[in-house]
Amino acid sequence: MKSTRRYREDMTETPDWLLKKKCPRKDQYLSGTRIQPKGITGKTKLTDLVDETFLAYNSARLKEGCHLLVGKMLEPDVTVGMSLAGALTPAGLGCSCVIPLIKAGFVDWIVATGANLYHDLHFALNYPVHVGRHTLDDTDLRKNDIVRIYDVLLGYSDCLMATDEILRNILVSPEFQKEMGTSELHYLLGRYAAEWERKNGLKDVSVLAAAYRCGVPCYTSSPGDSTIGMNVAGVELRGNKLRINPSIDVNETTSYVLAAKRSGGKSAVLLMGGGSPKNFMLQTEPQIQEVLRIKEVGQDYFLQITDARPDTGGLSGATPQEAVSWGKIDPNHLPDAIVCYTDTTLALPIVTHYALAKHKPRKLKRLYDQRPATVKALVKEYFAHTGLKMIDGSEPALD
Repeated sequence: MKSTRRYREDMTETPDWLLKKKCPRKDQYLSGTRIQPKGITGKTKLTDLVDETFLAYNSARLKEGCHLLVGKMLEPDVTVGMSLAGALTPAGLGCSCVIPLIKAGFVDWIVATGANLYHDLHFALNYPVHVGRHTLDDTDLRKNDIVRIYDVLLGYSDCLMATDEILRNILVSPEFQKEMGTSELHYLLGRYAAEWERKNGLKDVSVLAAAYRCGVPCYTSSPGDSTIGMNVAGVELRGNKLRINPSIDVNETTSYVLAAKRSGGKSAVLLMGGGSPKNFMLQTEPQIQEVLRIKEVGQDYFLQITDARPDTGGLSGATPQEAVSWGKIDPNHLPDAIVCYTDTTLALPIVTHYALAKHKPRKLKRLYDQRPATVKALVKEYFAHTGLKMIDGSEPALD
């Protein structure tokens, strides 16, 4: 019988059968960075913290997303669309993150929930939104004229109702008395928001104001599903002539993606959350391929922050791999498609800081100003490719 000491020595030796085993790809699999980070000192820069300690699980996905954004998505020839779902602007993410990204030229067009753009107006009007608690008594809040968005509190009469009153007075003004898409609606509202910022002595607090100044078109995928849409419907009862046409939005957003590709550039999506804004942004490629029958292959770069699971079948958690089957993502670019499963309010500030620290500002593309040209190019290619004529049988006016 072997001694305990000899037994332990045998156990430290590599068995002969393992030495003879052929593992041709072992070194390839183990070529990643060794996980042995240095201790955090409290003095590390955030960018270094991301690069050196975000090594596994969703922290690693967030790091990969930061690298994708800075290394590829922010190249000069890439057109970047950003979607915003969830109550981000009332939580301050518009001021802290979205506006700096717009001003740096890192976001070229936006699809947001109407609620995000409505609550954005409070900031331009200097109507305060406050930190609260999610454990408060909502019945008592209602009695005291307070509205709660989880742990965010705002006045019902002196914030919501006051914003609505101003909004209604704007919507009945002459420039709104026509049919338009939501990009034009929000551009006109952004002009007012920019003026409110100026009058209130504020700077860079409103996403709509920043988008107006930078020529970044802002869309909402569900125009009636917000207080802006509710007020549009309200003044329509009084005979207001404003009509929102979603088809204008579909064609404009699609034209940005096609224009990016046809100019020799690429198209990227930066998805904060899921929901309808995510789908509206991604449907641009199926619109090109499936409906307009124009040959295309999908988005080049894809970065999503979401807390939705993929196995429930909802769009919010749908993976880039699934999007390939719809033509939304170029299958050859799947390594450049990253999903980080975490809360947007945690990830977006980190992504914003990383991008601003690691990449110089880009020249503004001002896509809002280019809408007539990009839509015209879309229409021209549609008719040239399909050979179709106008519904009335006439030739399309392309020149």
